[in-house]
Amino acid sequence: MSAIPTLHTERLVLRPPVMADYPAYAAFMASDRSRMMGGPHVRWAAWGMFSSDVAMWKLYGHGALMIELRASGDCVGQVGINHGPMFPEKELGWMLYAGHEGQGFATEAGGALKDWAFETLGIDTLVSYFDPENYKSMAVSARLGGVRDSSAVPQDEGDVVYRYFAGQ
Repeated sequence: MSAIPTLHTERLVLRPPVMADYPAYAAFMASDRSRMMGGPHVRWAAWGMFSSDVAMWKLYGHGALMIELRASGDCVGQVGINHGPMFPEKELGWMLYAGHEGQGFATEAGGALKDWAFETLGIDTLVSYFDPENYKSMAVSARLGGVRDSSAVPQDEGDVVYRYFAGQ
């Protein structure tokens, strides 16, 4: 396994999670903002998800990166490639903390990690799973080149699945 990468975009640094990131992550997971991800979640469940995000790097060679603003160093969310027993396919996912939506951060971070995944992991496709009411994230997916794939196996019953193809 190679080291967890740090990716740079025009406005962002996508970096490995550290313990100092956990309080904001847990607060997000405990909030109503996590409802599109099965939440709100209690603190121990948030810890399990945070730990899984880090462990996936060791187990699969990919996982989650924190989204940090280059200008200020503020951590504004997370982007990741999820996999494992709970995910039928490798999933590109993102979340932004309150007050950081609508600025293109999810699109910028998702695009950088998607490109990294296709180049580094040598895979042909990725998917994103969405709650049917998560229109904003579906719009991000479309901006990233995702197309709705109604034949894909959902993570949870009723999920909407978008697919990305290498080389797009």
